[in-house]
Amino acid sequence: MPTIVFVQQDGTRHPVSAVAGLSLMEAAAINKVPGIEGDCGGFCACGTCHVYLDDESSTASLPAMHELERATLDFAYDVGPDSRLACQIPLTDAMDGMIIRLPARQY
Repeated sequence: MPTIVFVQQDGTRHPVSAVAGLSLMEAAAINKVPGIEGDCGGFCACGTCHVYLDDESSTASLPAMHELERATLDFAYDVGPDSRLACQIPLTDAMDGMIIRLPARQY
């Protein structure tokens, strides 16, 4: 069971252990991580599970961003080159220890 660390803007860390196969959004929601809204339930339709991937080397094995995710990020706040939607990233054992940073707000 991999552990992911969600980090809020103020530096508060939320380590989350979850079953591989869940999305990052589902893992955060189940563990009540503040700052992950997921209003659309993980259907890549709202942009309220926007996160920043912390380390390029640890994210190399993640699935590539598809066009729908890229378009949905247009609705997110303060999008940058390391932005992704947590609902579109399936949790794997290889992600154990990954740092995920949260934006100041979701919308």
